[in-house]
Amino acid sequence: MAKPSARFVCQSCGAAFAKWSGRCEACGAWNAIVEEAPRESAPGGLGTARPRGKARSVEFQPLAGGGEDAALENLRRASGIAEFDRVCGGGLIPGAAVLVGGDPGVGKSTVLLQAAARLAQGGCSCAYISGEESLDQIRLRARRLGLADSPLRLAAATSVRDILAALDRAEAPDVVIVDSIQTMYLDSLESAPGSVAQVRGSAQELIRLAKTRGFSLLLVGHVTKEGVIAGPKVLEHMVDTVLTFEGERGHQFRILRAVKNRFGPTDEIGVFEMTDRGLIEVANPSALFLADRRGDISGAAVFAGIEGTRPLLVEIQALVSPSPLGTPRRAVVGWDSARLAMVLAVLEARCGLVLAGRDVYLNVAGGLRITEPAADLAVAAALVSALSEQPVPEDAVVFGEIGLSGEIRAVSQSDTRLKEAAKLGFARAFTPQRRGNAAKRRGGAALEVKELTHLRDLVAVLTADSGLPLGRRRDGA
Repeated sequence: MAKPSARFVCQSCGAAFAKWSGRCEACGAWNAIVEEAPRESAPGGLGTARPRGKARSVEFQPLAGGGEDAALENLRRASGIAEFDRVCGGGLIPGAAVLVGGDPGVGKSTVLLQAAARLAQGGCSCAYISGEESLDQIRLRARRLGLADSPLRLAAATSVRDILAALDRAEAPDVVIVDSIQTMYLDSLESAPGSVAQVRGSAQELIRLAKTRGFSLLLVGHVTKEGVIAGPKVLEHMVDTVLTFEGERGHQFRILRAVKNRFGPTDEIGVFEMTDRGLIEVANPSALFLADRRGDISGAAVFAGIEGTRPLLVEIQALVSPSPLGTPRRAVVGWDSARLAMVLAVLEARCGLVLAGRDVYLNVAGGLRITEPAADLAVAAALVSALSEQPVPEDAVVFGEIGLSGEIRAVSQSDTRLKEAAKLGFARAFTPQRRGNAAKRRGGAALEVKELTHLRDLVAVLTADSGLPLGRRRDGA
């Protein structure tokens, strides 16, 4: 039998090659290909040759299952941190694997330590395994957070074999946190901790044991400079839930977002505030994001958005100024730059506004990142307000999607957005025109709703008293 030869694996995407090269042909990353020694054939484990012998027949079970499977949804373990439980779908499912990623220092270890301490205080058996900190460092952070009295069990280890030996028993903990998966290693693999093979192998062994023993597994994952979770993409497919922790260092707000969740809604968010006592959950994020808002300033509009299942009001700010450069600058924080270019093009081509020789700056206040198309109309309102120097009405919220012809398209959950705006004291709203059954429902009855069909209608309302020359549109109107 020929001796297996070494292979070269990209540490960014996991692609394998027969020889080394400076650039990965699969993902395009430079200097990411590392040589990995072959693993000797052994029974069991990841990446090994399967031992020859008679195969065992796979037993199939009915879809309905038994009583224990049906009651799994009712066994969610709630941590008591409402924002964390919301993102997880109501709590942690037994046997589920959760991957938490985020930038360094954003608060991943802090929020998981707080959640584990709350679960332990509530009667769950919890274990916190750290591969990055010593036990004294964890205790010091727990004292700072006021969690020193929690019956949480700690361990500092990086060997997956040792961790499996401690957890593979009848009295296994209910919740296990591993911080972080990039520091774990399997001694049966020759590659260094953090490599594609080690991350994939360590995660598979831990997830397999979690499914067998029924404990909830939470894995902390590092991120690359591009903001994606480091390691092979298959890691995100292996786990049941992927949470990302977002936040700017200059803001005290932190957003915990569900990117994938097999047991709950995706794109759900939890809002936290970073303090010297750890992360504090924010029950009403709309009021907090609008706390420093001043309504008498041009270039600002309040967007009524939906994040997951919750309505969220946030201020969108725009600044338009003459550009001394041949190519005007377009700077965006918290929104899609390509979508901003589209909105600017529609304002010029369909509404006659002149923006070609001006710098445009757009910012979503509070450090939140918005992805839904319903923010188009609010962005357009902020841009028109900044250009005309006429403030958007202080008591108004704006939402709607803009088409390339300038038409304003309807968006989902309009009533929910209007109810949230009315609850926070807003009196009017600029929305798309609703048709059919949606037009009969007025969830925001306390608001004066002005329905718009075209972007020209919004421009006419905001520039009525400014004397802003709109010029002649390219469509000849």
